[in-house]
Amino acid sequence: MAGHNKWSKIKHKKAATDAAKSKVFGKMARLIAVESKKAHGDITSAGLRTAIESARAVNMPSDNIERAIAKGISSETAALESILYEMYGPGGTAVLINLVTDNRNRTAAEIRHLLSRLEYELATPGSAAWAFTKTAEGYEPNTVVDISDSDGDKLEKLMEVLDEHDDVQEVYTNAA
Repeated sequence: MAGHNKWSKIKHKKAATDAAKSKVFGKMARLIAVESKKAHGDITSAGLRTAIESARAVNMPSDNIERAIAKGISSETAALESILYEMYGPGGTAVLINLVTDNRNRTAAEIRHLLSRLEYELATPGSAAWAFTKTAEGYEPNTVVDISDSDGDKLEKLMEVLDEHDDVQEVYTNAA
């Protein structure tokens, strides 16, 4: 059975990379669909064009991009919407969580549950957004907060947990 072990190693490695690509492509498709809905399918609009460029930056196939645009303007699909949640993380860092979801209530409950497991909670709207300025690429912090190594580890764990959630698009923080 020469070569059996080599194929199984390749198979597992390919499965892992394909799963990672699928997750990124899914997030990009939802983002494109939301922007397409806002722009009514107009590819020349700034938001949709930026979403398409970011999808191409991660090597998303053109067929997938076109399908996401069509999904955004279709009346048959569920209404996707973009939501911004705010919270304060370890060391008093402000954190913005940008999500795209088809069910606001389900997503809010899931995010609250994820945060409560790590002993955090969502803040009221506007309580952390003041620490950021909206730019074309996302949110830039107005001031940067220095945090300790232990708080940095907690923040890294928080970012990993949030990134694993399918609806989370981007997470912004003002930590150094």
